[in-house]
Amino acid sequence: MDSAWQTVLTALQQEFSDLPDLGQATRLVVRLLLAAVLGGLLGWERETSGKAAGVRTHMLVALGAALFVMIPQQAGVSDADMSRVIQGVVAGVGFLGAGTIIKGRDEEDVQGLTTAAGIWLTAAIGVGVGLGREASAVLSTLLALVILHWLPRLVSRWNKPR
Repeated sequence: MDSAWQTVLTALQQEFSDLPDLGQATRLVVRLLLAAVLGGLLGWERETSGKAAGVRTHMLVALGAALFVMIPQQAGVSDADMSRVIQGVVAGVGFLGAGTIIKGRDEEDVQGLTTAAGIWLTAAIGVGVGLGREASAVLSTLLALVILHWLPRLVSRWNKPR
């Protein structure tokens, strides 16, 4: 019986061997949590603005994008292969964003473009975090929040009739 349990434990250890040490595990946790938090901030802004794609959607997009680049990075893929992974993420998220765009009867009546762009940017932020570019991802998130939240207020003030 001990032999069977030893076999099971050895198999489990081998299955979870992609995190060989505490440093790798910490890096994975920090990056995934940061991607989710940054995506959640953008989603929170969208949700409080009454948009359909909110906190959960943006968190999942950022988390998924980070994971899509972290796993090949852990496997040691080449830069050329990583470039193809990123291209796939960008294209896939483009399809997700396209689903948020609604065109009305009038050619001028198009809704969801900002949401689509926000989802696309959220994926880019997730990719940045996944590749270890945390500072760039945080700065991009802050700029996006300024663009989404404060820029419309400034534009509306400029466009008021005098």
